[in-house]
Amino acid sequence: MLSYQHAYHAGNLADVHKHAALAWVLAYLAAKEKPLSYMETHAGRGLYALDAPEALKTSEAESGILRLEPYFASDHPYLRAINATRALHGPQAYPGSPLIAALLLREDDSLTLAELHPQEHKSLSGVFSKHPARIFQRDGLEMAQALCPPTPRRGLMMIDPSYEVKSDYAALPGFLSAIRRKWNVGILMLWYPILQSGLHLPMCAALREKHPDLLLSETRFPPVREGHRMIGSGLAVINPPWGMVDALAEIDRLIWNATF
Repeated sequence: MLSYQHAYHAGNLADVHKHAALAWVLAYLAAKEKPLSYMETHAGRGLYALDAPEALKTSEAESGILRLEPYFASDHPYLRAINATRALHGPQAYPGSPLIAALLLREDDSLTLAELHPQEHKSLSGVFSKHPARIFQRDGLEMAQALCPPTPRRGLMMIDPSYEVKSDYAALPGFLSAIRRKWNVGILMLWYPILQSGLHLPMCAALREKHPDLLLSETRFPPVREGHRMIGSGLAVINPPWGMVDALAEIDRLIWNATF
C-alpha cells in the first residue's frame, strides 16, 4: 500500500487548512527561546512543484493556495514559509509540512521525519540535504512509538497518513493515546480527510472519548471535481496551545470566504 504520492494534491484546500494551522503552531512555539522538537510520521517528499505534470493533471492548487493566498495576511507564518520556499526553489515551488517546519524553526530545534515510500523518501532526503534533520525510511507510527518522548520534550508531532488503508481510522485513536502517555506535554496534530462516506466519524468519536480536551477543527469545501469524494479537511489536536481555537477559526473563515 505505497501508491499514494502527494504531488497530485499539493497546495489543495486540505493543504491550506493543514499547513496554515501547522505554521501557526510552529511560529507560536518558536516565539519562546526554549528549543523544541518537531516530529512527523508521514513526511512525503517535502517540496512540490505546482507546475509539475502531477499537479497540472489534477489542478487542485488552482482552487487551493493559488486562490487563497491573497486572503492571508502578508505576515502569516504560512505565507512566510511559502515565500521562503519560492526564494530558494523558484516561483512554482510549494513546501510540504517538513519544509514548513524547517523554515520556521531555529538552529537549536530538532526535526525528525519518517517516510516509508521509497521515491518519496529519496526526494525528501534530497530536499533536506541542506537542512539538519533525522530522516527515517520506516513506518512513521512505529518511529514515533520508538522515539517518544523526544529531546527536547517541548514540541509538536504531525500525523498525516494517506488513509489508503481503511484500518488507519480505527488504529489512530489508540496510537495517539499511547503517544500521549509517553509524551504528555507534546502537541499532537492529526490530519484527516472529510469524505462523503463519513469514514472519519467513528475515529473522531473515539478520540473525543479518550481525550475530552481534544480540539477538532473542520473546514468544508466543494469536491475539487466531479466524483471526488473529499468534501472537507479535519484536524484533531491534543494539547492545543493558547490561541489556537481562534487561529483555526480564522483559517476556516478564510477558506470559506475564498471558496463560496
